[in-house]
Amino acid sequence: MFPQIDLVTMDRGTLTLLGAACCVMLTLHFTVQLLSQHLFYWKNPKEQKAIIIIILMAPLYAIDSFVGLLDVQGSKAFFTFLDSVKECYEALVIAKFMALMYSYLNISLSKNIVPDEIKGREIHHSFPVSLFMPHTVRLEHSTLMLLKYWTWQFVVIRPVFSILMIVLQLFGMYTTWISWSFTIILNISVSMALYALVLFYHVFAKELAPHNPLAKFMCIKGIVFFCFWQGVALEILTAVGVIQSHHFWLDVEHIQEAIQNVLVILEMVFFAVIQQYAYSVAPYAGKDTAKAKKND
Repeated sequence: MFPQIDLVTMDRGTLTLLGAACCVMLTLHFTVQLLSQHLFYWKNPKEQKAIIIIILMAPLYAIDSFVGLLDVQGSKAFFTFLDSVKECYEALVIAKFMALMYSYLNISLSKNIVPDEIKGREIHHSFPVSLFMPHTVRLEHSTLMLLKYWTWQFVVIRPVFSILMIVLQLFGMYTTWISWSFTIILNISVSMALYALVLFYHVFAKELAPHNPLAKFMCIKGIVFFCFWQGVALEILTAVGVIQSHHFWLDVEHIQEAIQNVLVILEMVFFAVIQQYAYSVAPYAGKDTAKAKKND
């Protein structure tokens, strides 16, 4: 007789790990399925390489968070390292997403290639950017370069701050005021990068429409938004005493990390499913073309 697993008598920690493991497997299943489809229909390496890097974001986040759950009593430096892995990859994904949008529009800033039909368009800045930038500017090479810089500054700042956080943790110098200062700076940095992507989408919505850019962008923004802001929210809830420790063997700081990891793992299943639609292989498999011809 095989031993029976009694879920009723199982402790909450074991149940959490089992549920998290199932969610990680689901995320991997949907991602590998989409990845294999793109590899099978490898028609546009430049675009599909960027897509593969983007869709691998969900399983990376899920696995990273699951490792954190397995070692739930790890040190602060250990959790900082795990967060840094996710956030550095997030910076790479944002850069690749912008490169993908440029590819769709046939824009090459390094070669000063900007299609004539999109030059001179008006770009309207929103508050609070309009406080230090003209409300309306004309689209030209320098404007696109500025949007690129706003995106890439996060790609640079995020890894640098991650290294600083790990080093400061190891030397016991990562104080509360440094932690909050880093949080504010990184919040401003990621907001600038996301603002540049949103602005880019609004300016080129018509040209990008066939490529379903909104769904693609929401996948990235959703992951960045949930992971970053729920982490900040959990820190605030812990600081004000809403999240408390009721276990003699697990302090409140590790409970906060465990909650963050569980939430990320659950969310990655959702985003892995959405990516099946947002980054579908159909444009490269010729299915969209065949469908259009049939409708005609």
